[in-house]
Amino acid sequence: MANIGISGLVIILIVILIIFGPKKLPELGRSIGETIKNFKGSTKELREELDEEFKDIEKSRKS
Repeated sequence: MANIGISGLVIILIVILIIFGPKKLPELGRSIGETIKNFKGSTKELREELDEEFKDIEKSRKS
């Protein structure tokens, strides 16, 4: 994504505006934000569960 540049982003934004229209953009942004928030929450929960499992494995190896 680092290769896109400013002009590429502007073109993408214009295409999105044409496709969805100005009335749908806030709704689209909100739904994308909620999706990202849910994804981050799920990955955080998964990471915490894996950390607990690794700690349990380490404890059982030391015993």
